[in-house]
Amino acid sequence: QVQLVESGGGLVQAGGSLRLSCAASGRTFSSYGLGWFRQAPGKEREFVATISRSGGSTRYADSVKGRFTISRDNAKNTVYLQMNSLKPEDTAVYYCAAGRIVGLPATLGDYAYWGQGTQVTVSS
Repeated sequence: QVQLVESGGGLVQAGGSLRLSCAASGRTFSSYGLGWFRQAPGKEREFVATISRSGGSTRYADSVKGRFTISRDNAKNTVYLQMNSLKPEDTAVYYCAAGRIVGLPATLGDYAYWGQGTQVTVSS
């Protein structure tokens, strides 16, 4: 079992930055692939970014590529999402997710554990 708790969301103006954090419980954090997803009002939850167990490989949605950076610190059991050049369309609840996965999947079903989400609001 893995428990995930996100933090770092908030209100920011367009063009600004935020860094989300997701702290995980458990002793086997480094054995999980990790991802960030988001869900805007009235829309389905969508993939944002994922990172391999070692942190050596990453994958991003086209909509955030070049603006967002996912990273992890296995010593601190934490995964991060640095979000720069934020746009109003980035407004959503952001969720971190974990799974014993192979590769860099972008599919919700590949992740067994989810946090409660943190709200990000970007004003124009």
